[in-house]
Amino acid sequence: MPVAELLPLTDVTACCAPLAREAMDAENAEKLARSLKAIADPARLRLISMVAAREGAEACVCDLTEPLGLSQPTVSHHLKVLVDAGILTRDKRGIWAYYALVPGALDSLGKLLVSA
Repeated sequence: MPVAELLPLTDVTACCAPLAREAMDAENAEKLARSLKAIADPARLRLISMVAAREGAEACVCDLTEPLGLSQPTVSHHLKVLVDAGILTRDKRGIWAYYALVPGALDSLGKLLVSA
């Protein structure tokens, strides 16, 4: 069976038109690269999904370490990268840090790809 019959999309340029429309400027390229680098790690992708799945899309670092199967310092490092990239926020409460998704952060990442 030809590949074209397997894909619902017959005009490949239709899916890539935003990226092929014009060259990305340096500022958008830097921002997109920083965000993609932050989420291009399996542990970080899992952390994003774990935080998003919690009630109120917020989780304590103490609740993320064991399910992820990594040490607390390693989880904290991954969370810091996600905070620095603007994907999560950090709120210190007593001895624990709570992380939450930045509203629209992942939407903004998608828009960068579309508006490139």
